[in-house]
Amino acid sequence: MLMKYEREEIIETCKKLVTHGLTIGTGGNISVFDRQQGLMAISASGVDYFSAKPEDIVILDMDGKIVDSQRKPSSEWSMHKVFYDRRDDINAVVHAHSTYATVLATLRQGLPASNYLVAFSGLDVRCADYETFGTPELAEAAYQAMIDRKAVLLANHGLLAGSGTLDAAFNIAEEIEHCCKIHCIASAMGQPVVLPEDEMVLMQEKFKTYGQPQK
Repeated sequence: MLMKYEREEIIETCKKLVTHGLTIGTGGNISVFDRQQGLMAISASGVDYFSAKPEDIVILDMDGKIVDSQRKPSSEWSMHKVFYDRRDDINAVVHAHSTYATVLATLRQGLPASNYLVAFSGLDVRCADYETFGTPELAEAAYQAMIDRKAVLLANHGLLAGSGTLDAAFNIAEEIEHCCKIHCIASAMGQPVVLPEDEMVLMQEKFKTYGQPQK
């Protein structure tokens, strides 16, 4: 089976989208890119995450052609592909319909640096222009708004995060949703204080050495 490990990893992470409160039902989608083979594994359209099997994960080439699976890929496959085509630092993409990120996106607002954890994405998180789901226009809008960042809000839609590994991409999605929640609650009580750019640059540097050293 092509990309067996990645397929299993996607299924487990899709389940975490639901159990960690980052989506409901079959909302959102997840992919992993194998640069050596030039193949993308992506969750299928409308398949329940808790009953999905490895063969339900769709393998696509970089022309969008199905290489392995009887399933139809997520309608958002082109929004994943654009990052694999143009960003060599991104090998996994997580798209979620998390509540607080979607609240800000519905207001067409980005997430400012109101919490130091925003630095997991960059200096802030921009909100991309609204485009219809599953279209090349949405893929382009997401890509443009995520330049120099690792997360983006999709207007009236949700959140997208990308990184070198699936674990890292999921962590970014979860941290940004957490920061969106804090920002929304703080905004209801007053005016959130935004951290200065130099502090956020420092946070980005500190996060590079966060955690245990790799052996």
